[in-house]
Amino acid sequence: MEDWFEPILRLAAATVAGAIVGINRDLYGKPTGVRLHALVTIGSALLVMLPAAYDPNSQDPAAASRIIQGIVGGIGFLGAGVILRATTGERVYHITTAATIWVTAALGIACGLGAWRLALLAAVLVLLVLTGGLALDRRLHRRSTTDDLDEAASRPEP
Repeated sequence: MEDWFEPILRLAAATVAGAIVGINRDLYGKPTGVRLHALVTIGSALLVMLPAAYDPNSQDPAAASRIIQGIVGGIGFLGAGVILRATTGERVYHITTAATIWVTAALGIACGLGAWRLALLAAVLVLLVLTGGLALDRRLHRRSTTDDLDEAASRPEP
């Protein structure tokens, strides 16, 4: 049973890290949620852990590096699937959600490599950015819109 403790801990941490991000996406009504983000972290962690599980005597860092490269390259397709462009082409939607898919892959990789504490800390920071960043974005956008209107009002009419 001792042999199972570390892999269980890594996969559980990956699940929690992904769920933390996914809960935020669900609360804000985004097209992805707990299931997708948790699955991305679990899958990333599992893929990184597989070489050592397959051959416990292998000390090939290049194998993990190739797997990580594949995850990072492949996850872009999943993220691209949630990005939408307005019919006018002026606005892009769900790009933050695509970024959360990318970051949950990184959280899963960290858990798979055994850096689960770092991954959980990063998940909390991601949650802070998603919640606090939204309020800051809105405040800055309101201010810039107001500044643009003030500037336009101060120009003489042609």
